[in-house]
Amino acid sequence: MSKMVNRLGLAVAATLSATSAFAHTGVGAVHGFTAGLSHPLFGLDHLTAMVAVGLWAGLAGGKARFAYPAAFVGTMVLAGLWGMSGYPLPGVEIGIGLSVVALGLAIAFNVALPLAAGTALCALFAIFHGYAHGAELPENAGALSYAAGFVLATAALHGVGLVLASLIASHAPRLARFAGAAMALAGVAFLAG
Repeated sequence: MSKMVNRLGLAVAATLSATSAFAHTGVGAVHGFTAGLSHPLFGLDHLTAMVAVGLWAGLAGGKARFAYPAAFVGTMVLAGLWGMSGYPLPGVEIGIGLSVVALGLAIAFNVALPLAAGTALCALFAIFHGYAHGAELPENAGALSYAAGFVLATAALHGVGLVLASLIASHAPRLARFAGAAMALAGVAFLAG
């Protein structure tokens, strides 16, 4: 178990070392699936929110373990189509930053919402993340393969959060408060930047 925790920690640290600039400048891979896959992984704002959804879902337990990530991914796909369409959505970056703050605070304070409310909140936050993913579709990328990439990356990051939740719940329950507070502070930094 210790070896798994060390590997997971190393993977998370390597992922978190990416800068947020990659997700919003078109830097990096520019072809379909790879571009979509890299967008959530190399944007610290997206990465933090998506891990937070999984972590919050895992800590909430029960049906939330499936409902929160499923609502996020499903809504994100629809919002990604909106972003690809070119129709504007004001306040996208503010919505992304606020989602990180709110999810971090929900984790830090162990907020237990009714399933429908928590699911709706995750879906609301997914609108901003999905729109950003879709709006930044590289010019020469296929929309379908690009969307498949960002959906897979998002689901994987939710999975990382779910795994972290089960590790935290069984080995270090206070770590959830710390992780949530760190995520909320990161969200404040995204909003200030």
